[in-house]
Amino acid sequence: MSKKYTIWIAFAAGLFALMTILICRKSTGAGKGGDVGATLEHPIVSVDTVPWSEPPLAIIQVIEPIPIGRFFKFMDILVKQYDTIAPYELSEYLIVRANPWIIDTLENTDYYRQMERGNFVFEQQKMIVLKAGDTLRLPGPQTAAAMLAKMKNTWLDINIPAFRLRIMEGDSVLYRFPVRVGKNQKKFLALVKNNVDLRTHTGTGEIIRISRNPVFYDPVTGKQFKFTKRDDHKTTLMPLIPWIEPSIDGMRYGQMIHPTTNPRSLGKAASNGCIGLKEADAWRVYYYAPLGTGVRIRYDLMEIGEQGDTLRYDDVYRYKTGGRKYGTSQASLFPPLHPGNVCWCKP
Repeated sequence: MSKKYTIWIAFAAGLFALMTILICRKSTGAGKGGDVGATLEHPIVSVDTVPWSEPPLAIIQVIEPIPIGRFFKFMDILVKQYDTIAPYELSEYLIVRANPWIIDTLENTDYYRQMERGNFVFEQQKMIVLKAGDTLRLPGPQTAAAMLAKMKNTWLDINIPAFRLRIMEGDSVLYRFPVRVGKNQKKFLALVKNNVDLRTHTGTGEIIRISRNPVFYDPVTGKQFKFTKRDDHKTTLMPLIPWIEPSIDGMRYGQMIHPTTNPRSLGKAASNGCIGLKEADAWRVYYYAPLGTGVRIRYDLMEIGEQGDTLRYDDVYRYKTGGRKYGTSQASLFPPLHPGNVCWCKP
């Protein structure tokens, strides 16, 4: 082989590598994704990326703007269209996790993030999350296998007195978020015409149900929430953000993991049993917790922090001072409803 021919091969290989890098940068760069920006506003312990040692299986170009109200339908169309060419089981989760800037963009639809930028959002569903000309990459088979292995090894850890949810990958913490938990009280709920213990149940289980088009009902009054009053006293339509439901020790207690439109309640025992998150954080939890994801809900008043320090928390349910045991099981109080997008909880 001549020296000149060898040089041309090296040049071509280098050009291909450069093009691949540029494509990846375009697909994952901050600032992509519609009118909401993509500035990261939460502490990330570990970035969800897999080294791209192979080119994408396909580059998908977005033809027209996609608002949140049509986002899930768009994702379903992509899965149906490209599942036949993918040598692995394609899903909405895999596409989004292979294009992490999408999660960044969805996070930035958070009402309070937009208000910090001077944008009042009455109807979140109209916000554009994919712009015409945006590109999505479909991972190659080796990259997809690595990502699927990471997803299979991911689980959720919630410590009630710490008011904290962590996304874990094996023993490593990927993300941590503040949450609210169930109130330390019994309350009369019109839904069941009985007093119900509202404390969040502990145990281990997995995600058994999701809703991408949630409908919220107040279990106290039985009325549907169509509007929500924010912490700043402004009223908006309810946002379209998925919730997820775990089973706990084989039981269904109606304890959803869902966003709250009143983040001032985070760090408190303020819900009817559900685990509430910021709107932004709920998007990330959704894409890290598909069906089958493991969940552990615990009540640890002391734990060793990630830096090796000892952390102590208030006994919010007063278990140490003779707090009452759980009464009527919510499993029988909140049976699955049809359609399966109903959540008996306050936003």
